[in-house]
Amino acid sequence: MSSNEVNAVLAEHAPAIWKSLSRLGRAAFYPRDIPFQAAQAKATRYNATIGQITDGSGSIVPLPSVRRVLRTLDDDDRNRALLYSPIDGILELRERWHEWQRPDDALPTSLPVVTNGLTHGLSIAADLFGDPGRKVIVGAPFWGNYRQIFEVRTGSELIPAQCFTSQGYRPESLAAALNAIPGSEPAIVILNFPSNPVGYMPSAAERASLIGLLDDAAEKRPVIAICDDAYQGLVYEEGVPRDSLFFDLMGRNDQLVPIRVAGSTKEMVFFGGRVGFLTLPFSPDHEVAVALEDKIRSLIRSAIGSPCSLSQMVLLQALRSDTLTSETHATYDLLAARYRKLKAALACVVDPPFASLPFNSGVFALLELPESLDADRARQSLIADQSTGLVSAQGRYLRIAFCSVAEDDIEELVGRTVLGLRSQVAG
Repeated sequence: MSSNEVNAVLAEHAPAIWKSLSRLGRAAFYPRDIPFQAAQAKATRYNATIGQITDGSGSIVPLPSVRRVLRTLDDDDRNRALLYSPIDGILELRERWHEWQRPDDALPTSLPVVTNGLTHGLSIAADLFGDPGRKVIVGAPFWGNYRQIFEVRTGSELIPAQCFTSQGYRPESLAAALNAIPGSEPAIVILNFPSNPVGYMPSAAERASLIGLLDDAAEKRPVIAICDDAYQGLVYEEGVPRDSLFFDLMGRNDQLVPIRVAGSTKEMVFFGGRVGFLTLPFSPDHEVAVALEDKIRSLIRSAIGSPCSLSQMVLLQALRSDTLTSETHATYDLLAARYRKLKAALACVVDPPFASLPFNSGVFALLELPESLDADRARQSLIADQSTGLVSAQGRYLRIAFCSVAEDDIEELVGRTVLGLRSQVAG
């Protein structure tokens, strides 16, 4: 149901509750995006909905360091796993993640604060900087949950900038959206690379252009650049930068403030662990980092109490492991093989009933449908007629999560998708 439909039910059948709801309470509703659509596609033979790294049959492909951890905790680590976590996370975990993710030549950053998954980190950033009417620029197509995080929770205004097209990536769309904001009021920009749902990481030239455009925008207004690094490092083409934009945006302009939100979900294949990290562009003892972390701890304490200790300890054991680099490379190789198979399969489609947006990274590919097709109706038809589950996005697109499809099944997945879409175009 839409927000209006949900609210109508409450207004009619529970007027006391309706009258008592807050602004956020009235705005909140469960959208028909990825979790809803994945539940509908649960029984399909070829399920490319949820962006989880699986064996292709729904089972996780865990890192060995994560899989064996619960058998190997000593008494001290077991105690830390079962007692309350510090509000900002277990210190050793924060230190080790800081070193794991940080390029050698990067400027000093804060120790990352542990969050309850990456989405929680984004919501903290939204709570810190979002406000009714605050402009939030995001490259489109974009992850639908940004609307819930920024618009529903904080009343900010999400402004899509059509950066991803079948002709390529257009960073100038972000600049146009920023320049359209009146006066010098602050703005938020979400930088999600590799992107969900497109699966794209800018080339070196595109990256340099984007950084220059953000520099120019920050001459006119404060720009909070939220780097959503959910798919950090999953880049499959040579010559495409792999590191987060966060590190390139630091220290350039006092009015350009990058905030990094990352997590263990994809890189460590730890989807159920819900361990995220929020990093600030200041050294740990910088007075601004100290002040902002005080606010962040307040937001964590008031929302979840403290992050889960057990999940943190599982991840910490992995980060201590001497074999972690080779283990994560094995996951990368698995995804890279699926990426290449999907790329080849899409390229072989003659007269495709879609336009495939460029993709080179992450765990997704995005198909743009012809105007005659509605993406959500097309998705439901693929479930019913082809036992194939994809995700519809923003009316025009179908997203393929190749991370959850076995390499040997990808050609069949593409074939069924093409067959189903052609039938719908003809019918």
